[in-house]
Amino acid sequence: MYLQEEQQKTYQENGFLLLDNLFDKAQIKAITAKLSTVSWKNTPGTVLEEDQATVRGIHEDPTENGFLDKISKNALIVEPAMQLLGSQVYIHQLKINFKAAFSGDLWPWHQDYIFWQKEDGMPTPRAVNVVIFLEEVNEFNGPLCLIPGSHQEGVISSLNQIEQDYAASEDSKWISSFQSNLKYTTPEQTIIKLVEKYGIEAPKGKPGTVLFFHPNCVHGSANNISPFSRKIAIITYNSIDNIPIAVDNPRPDFLVGRDYRAIKPLPDQALIL
Repeated sequence: MYLQEEQQKTYQENGFLLLDNLFDKAQIKAITAKLSTVSWKNTPGTVLEEDQATVRGIHEDPTENGFLDKISKNALIVEPAMQLLGSQVYIHQLKINFKAAFSGDLWPWHQDYIFWQKEDGMPTPRAVNVVIFLEEVNEFNGPLCLIPGSHQEGVISSLNQIEQDYAASEDSKWISSFQSNLKYTTPEQTIIKLVEKYGIEAPKGKPGTVLFFHPNCVHGSANNISPFSRKIAIITYNSIDNIPIAVDNPRPDFLVGRDYRAIKPLPDQALIL
């Protein structure tokens, strides 16, 4: 599936594009049903909320046949990713954010690219996030908020010094990229100026809806105080022409895909799990 010219224009101008009901209910149900059968608390790549009981997110090694293996190679999302990046792609990161009912914590305003640049050696932001709604995303359950057009400002996030004082352990440093106290954030004064200039949007939709967004698009989400959980899968595709350079202290394989071979898109009829 390829994007229409108007859809490409929307992405280039806003830094994101929402496609309603791209995947059908059966495809999404297959993933969520499998997720519910696993205990994640002691699994590598799992991040807990501050209560140390609620799962905040899980991460998968893209080289393993995990929950997102088939759907991450589905032509419905791979072909638009290739189109937006102007090249073939590979998977840089796979994760599921849970945003649990009543206890899902906030994600501060930030950009994703600075993490991949500083921590993984990604040369340029020639990548794209693809968010698959595994549950309904509405105004109550902490929807992702994006500042349209903010990707045009370049890298404007910076090191969160409070976080650096907090995360001392080498073993746990990677977790600081996924907790509510993020390693890199966009300063509040910058957010004020951006919102005055561009506004804020919070894309919503039914399970199976897909959101494409630029890695420099400033985004965040509020606490989920509703009784509705908000699971989303996030697949990060990187251009095969944008291979990361080696860095000191590389992050674990479940955070960073290191198989740089181009994905061969699977037909939509392919099995999800």
